[in-house]
Amino acid sequence: MERVLMLRLQVHGCCAEVLLNDIPVGRSGVQTGTLCLPIHEYMLAGPNKIGLVIDPLPVNHGKATGAPKVADGTVSASLRLLLPRMGQLGSELHARTVAKLDWAVADGDIYRVPHLISADTSLPIKFPRWRWLDAPEINVSDAVIHLVASHLQGIAVDMARGDVDVFLTSSTYRLEELALAYQQPLTDVIHRLRSRLQLLHATKALKMRIPEETGLVLRPCANGQLLECLSTDGRPALSTLPTADGTSTAWPVRVAVVNGQCHILR
Repeated sequence: MERVLMLRLQVHGCCAEVLLNDIPVGRSGVQTGTLCLPIHEYMLAGPNKIGLVIDPLPVNHGKATGAPKVADGTVSASLRLLLPRMGQLGSELHARTVAKLDWAVADGDIYRVPHLISADTSLPIKFPRWRWLDAPEINVSDAVIHLVASHLQGIAVDMARGDVDVFLTSSTYRLEELALAYQQPLTDVIHRLRSRLQLLHATKALKMRIPEETGLVLRPCANGQLLECLSTDGRPALSTLPTADGTSTAWPVRVAVVNGQCHILR
């Protein structure tokens, strides 16, 4: 692929989460920081909706609402969708800005969080029609929670044993669309993920946290057609236990439920 559409998020004095077509794709969880990542698999041909949630509530907030805040210095968030030139980094200095969102409050001003800003944009890139657009809308019931929890538990148990095939099989559609999104051979995409998982297992770093049904948060996204699978602490539900140095690996999982089966689509 000659050019890759990049997301660049910069925040100062706040946290922010990026939504692309109602799919949460990344979050700056520090008060000042930058997030940069490729985003082809979240974008559509024609109109797209981009959004920023300023200081999002914890995933287990229940019915709580955010409180007003007083800005201590300038508080701001800036989102750019960038199309870098060949061989250049995803910097505004070396890229075409195809969409943007900006938010800021001045020192001493009062603002309420979480605060959502959004915009519609059409991009100069053609994207395929992704499968999630045709997935049925999901009603999060006890039966769905049990189904998704059981699916994730099976994946986590097998991964802990070093068997990654169930994870790869459940991710078949996602991997196919990643290969299509970035014009890469599917075999290469699968090989990279399999090799990474096998390396983690060989170095004894694939000690999985087994998702518990009572600790699973299913967050509807993609207009209710996908469920983002999270733990109550906001981390992806599919993740490893911390190693001796405190690091862990996580795999964001967004599933569709079709005819009683779970499929990882993003």
